[in-house]
Amino acid sequence: MKMLKFIVSLALIIAVGVGVYVFYLFSNSGVENYTFKDFKPPLTTQLFDKNGKLVANVFDKEHRFYVAYEDIPPRLIEALIAIEDTAFFEHNGVNTDAIARAALKMLRAGKPVEGGSTLTQQLVKNTELTPERTINRKIKEALLAYQLEIKLSKEQILERYLNHIFFGHGYYGVKTAALGYFHKDLDELNLKEIAMLVGMPKAPSSYDPTRNLNLSLSRANNVIQRMFSIGWISEAEYKEAMEFKPTIYDDTLTLNAAPYVVDEVIKRLEPQIADLRTAGYKIDLAIDLQVQKMAEDALRFGYDEIVKRDKDANLSTLNGAMVVVDYQNGDVLALVGGVDYNKSNFNRATQSLRQPGSSFKPFLYQIAIDMGYSPMSEVADISRIFEEPKQGGKKDEKEIWKPKNFGGGMKGLVTLKDALTHSRNLATINLALDIGLEVVYKKLLGFGFSDKIPADLSIVLGSFGISPLDFAKFYTMFGNYGIVKEPLLIKSVRNRNDEVVLAFESNATKVAEPEQVFLTLSMMQNVVARGTGSNARVGGIEVAGKTGTSNESIDAWFVGITPEIEGIVWFGNDNNKPMKATEGGARTSAPVFREFLVQYVKKFPQTRRYFRIPEGVSKGIYNGESEFYTPKSPFPQKNIHSIQDDEMLF
Repeated sequence: MKMLKFIVSLALIIAVGVGVYVFYLFSNSGVENYTFKDFKPPLTTQLFDKNGKLVANVFDKEHRFYVAYEDIPPRLIEALIAIEDTAFFEHNGVNTDAIARAALKMLRAGKPVEGGSTLTQQLVKNTELTPERTINRKIKEALLAYQLEIKLSKEQILERYLNHIFFGHGYYGVKTAALGYFHKDLDELNLKEIAMLVGMPKAPSSYDPTRNLNLSLSRANNVIQRMFSIGWISEAEYKEAMEFKPTIYDDTLTLNAAPYVVDEVIKRLEPQIADLRTAGYKIDLAIDLQVQKMAEDALRFGYDEIVKRDKDANLSTLNGAMVVVDYQNGDVLALVGGVDYNKSNFNRATQSLRQPGSSFKPFLYQIAIDMGYSPMSEVADISRIFEEPKQGGKKDEKEIWKPKNFGGGMKGLVTLKDALTHSRNLATINLALDIGLEVVYKKLLGFGFSDKIPADLSIVLGSFGISPLDFAKFYTMFGNYGIVKEPLLIKSVRNRNDEVVLAFESNATKVAEPEQVFLTLSMMQNVVARGTGSNARVGGIEVAGKTGTSNESIDAWFVGITPEIEGIVWFGNDNNKPMKATEGGARTSAPVFREFLVQYVKKFPQTRRYFRIPEGVSKGIYNGESEFYTPKSPFPQKNIHSIQDDEMLF
């Protein structure tokens, strides 16, 4: 009798002790810090091109796409519950029967054989608790699971579980895994693929089908067997699923199809959107991935041609860039910052400031046309010597600059059209002096150029730094007949609810009259038809353009304009060392635009082929040739010019 009382008393003491201990754990379990209603896992932001094609996934640490419960296939829920927690809809967070069964099997085997944790406990363990395996943590897990079941519905718990859990290969959440492994949305999955997914969370690295396909399939077969044994699928479904062999994709997580573009987009948006990489935004770009690929291929073609011609080319510094813009709306259709991103992620299309050389000349000629000059106006193609105080020299020490035409030679008097067609430096310098350098500088500022450009004669030959993307902006004035369009890379940013949080538009500024700009554009067509840009000619479509080569072949440019788009091509060495002397805009860069345009016309055969002639432009015969003119820029009167000296000293 005394022994019985002792046992009862001892049992009561133990029960009270356990109760006190459990109360202590409960009061210190962190329940008050667990925000059950606040589930905001980091989500992947996606970039799309103008046609809705994925450009890249951008994320911080976890690559995840979210799926609402109502969009999860019922069969997937069934498969998950069958293999992980068959009594999920009956228990209150902890399945005591499963725990007892697991404990009994452990006692018999002398080691853990199966787990007793419910899906609710697994969610708690993965979201709130440390991975330590102690009795304290296990009790906390159970207590929190009970609390979670009070706060949330079963459907909410499943939604959180399937969006939070890791599925191997860097995929977080079931939607991410389905898209990654199978290239399918959840509603496109068959039973075998579903079984593979729900079987992975138990050991994600082991069951990753890109690493251990046979093990993953074996685990999936266990899931299917379990569903069949409890009567949740028919025998026909069972056999079909067991025999099916899925196609597995082993992709990168980012799927980055245009890394130079993506880097530039992130660089621009992160200062405005702090959670850019974690809030699941949708970023709509102006980029067209088809055009981007054409530009990448064309740039690589040009690079390979340089290497063929120059066996001594420094492959570690030789590089290029290309920008393609739809000047009508400002859309940047392609932005290629280098020949190979894997070798260099420096974006030469946006970050590199290079001298445009003669590709800058059309802006000077536009100033002349705007002032009433005609393409048939004549300018002196003669040599001049310029003396300037030598920088760092003695007081009376002078520096001599004697510019010359590429290839030498002088023609005396030439028309503006001929001077631009053959990129004659001396005629261009004399034109600038005729206009007046102060006027030239002021007009260039009116076009939108920075006031940091040089206000001296060196500006005439493009002796300042500019990036290809910025240069593309100013060149839009020619295709748009006097309207400068800001290049537009990003169109909008949408949040996960598809609401636009940021929108961008291309600013437009009118800087010249359409009929006057057309005169310059027609001269640039002649550059391609008969001049230095002839390597950019493509049959069946009008092309206007201008070559540019800076001193010592350090930079090689070509700017091409069609009736719909423009392309800027640049090549050079990253360390500003000269390329081979024979490299230049005409030989190096113009063929790249041609290579690109051939592919562009093939892909978009409906592209406009001929430039529109604005109102106010007329055509007449001058010196036996059919030429354009306007009321402001009529054909010049015949004058007798007398040039006494080949050289004049200034």
